[in-house]
Amino acid sequence: MAVLLKQLLNYCNTLLTPDKFRDYCPNGLQVEGCPEVSRIISGVTASQALLDRAVELEADLILVHHGYFWKGEAEPITGMKKRRLQTLLNHDISLVAFHLPLDGHPLLGNNVQLAEKLGLQVCGGLEPENPLSIGLTGRLDSPLSADEFSQQIAATLGREVMHIAGGPERIETVGWCTGAAQGYIEKAAALGLDAFISGEISEPTVHCARELGIHYFAAGHHATERYGVQAVGEHLAEKFELEHQFVDIDNPV
Repeated sequence: MAVLLKQLLNYCNTLLTPDKFRDYCPNGLQVEGCPEVSRIISGVTASQALLDRAVELEADLILVHHGYFWKGEAEPITGMKKRRLQTLLNHDISLVAFHLPLDGHPLLGNNVQLAEKLGLQVCGGLEPENPLSIGLTGRLDSPLSADEFSQQIAATLGREVMHIAGGPERIETVGWCTGAAQGYIEKAAALGLDAFISGEISEPTVHCARELGIHYFAAGHHATERYGVQAVGEHLAEKFELEHQFVDIDNPV
């Protein structure tokens, strides 16, 4: 089966409501390819490795979380940017990217999908006053020690987790926001949560965790953001009877 690119994009825009978010990049279609789509390749970041794999798999469209044309990046089409765009244009492959809208979707988003993987019950938003809160809060079915919870995260995501101890002996309430959201640790602490999970860690994050009395788990930017794009890709494949394959390009960050 195949679907018109325009039809697929209209559906994605209705599903993910990018117009509601103030983002750092354009959401939706970033590079236009062939007018019909039958095979989608999804991945976290539109790296050259992902593009090359999509070419091998004869994809019509690549769906990613991290696309191109970020605010503040150099505008000339040279070097790495030229090679990437040339690959897409030479093979008539569309690039579609959703950043914050993919983080925040209540069913298919990175944060709710991570909660599902980690067995967290979602209780609300990390910013309760914000209806578009991207980060979430929740709780474990049964309290765990920090070491037990760290091991659970590591086993689920398949990578080592950096744990900064600061909270209570047993963890029950948790906040999380995928990617590079370590700065939200203060919001989590203000809500009285036992622990906060994000992808990356900065030097101040260590001191915040210790001084605010909250555990912090840095679980990997790439690792925490693998699930939303897969969920959207699978949803589109089922909706329009398309082929979909997630390609995981290893990234230790």
